Amino acid sequence: MNSINAGDRPGGGPTPGPLRDVPVDWEALEDAFENNAPEVHSYLHLTTGEVLRVVDGVADPQMHVRIAADGNYLRIDPVSSREQYRWMERFIPMVDEPELRRKLTQAIDGKGAFRRFKDALMTFAPDRERWFAFRSERLRAFMEAWLNAHAIAPVARPVWAEVPPAPESETAVEATEEAPRSQGGRRTRNAETLRQQLKEVAETVGPRDLETIVAFAEFLKVRRAARGFAHHHEHMMQERGTQPSGTTLPKSEEEAST
Repeated sequence: MNSINAGDRPGGGPTPGPLRDVPVDWEALEDAFENNAPEVHSYLHLTTGEVLRVVDGVADPQMHVRIAADGNYLRIDPVSSREQYRWMERFIPMVDEPELRRKLTQAIDGKGAFRRFKDALMTFAPDRERWFAFRSERLRAFMEAWLNAHAIAPVARPVWAEVPPAPESETAVEATEEAPRSQGGRRTRNAETLRQQLKEVAETVGPRDLETIVAFAEFLKVRRAARGFAHHHEHMMQERGTQPSGTTLPKSEEEAST
């Protein structure tokens, strides 16, 4: 990672207290730091490292109350629009193609700068990839400073390991016990295949179609996160043998996403 200017990092100071190991989901955390829409609220789970995203008007209105009552969640402060705008300004002089520099300079002038900037890069694949790397580098600097400020030490996340097939001589019971782990290996391969397919689709669709796909994916992600939080909260209440007064946890996927 290249060096980052002091102005690119959020304010810091000495790390408060002992560090807490958290298996951070870097990709989800990067998305949370980038998305500063006022209706979107993201939280880091301090045990699992998962990022929960709550969208006003989509998630259960009581979601914020339940999250506030759960000490395992830490609210994520995204990077401001002003700071992300500075990133675009700093990237433009790094572009070698004069025509693209001109388009990008015009794109960031006025309302809708972020959308126009991305659209201008759509037909310049190498420069688009460089922009993604440039932006991710700065997002990572903010993320690391934020984690340090909250005494969080990111650790490697557990991964599914592919297990070789069991010998034919083993019993059916042993083969059944190995099945879940083998499925984990297939899930890893399938995920890599899907990522490649998604990248190929993004290269071919237009800006409007891509925006529709992203919006739908965001909706599915929110719905999944809401359902996962509801199940986690219900499980915690069952372990404690209590149910919060005046609170009804969603019992179905449709209820969790309304």
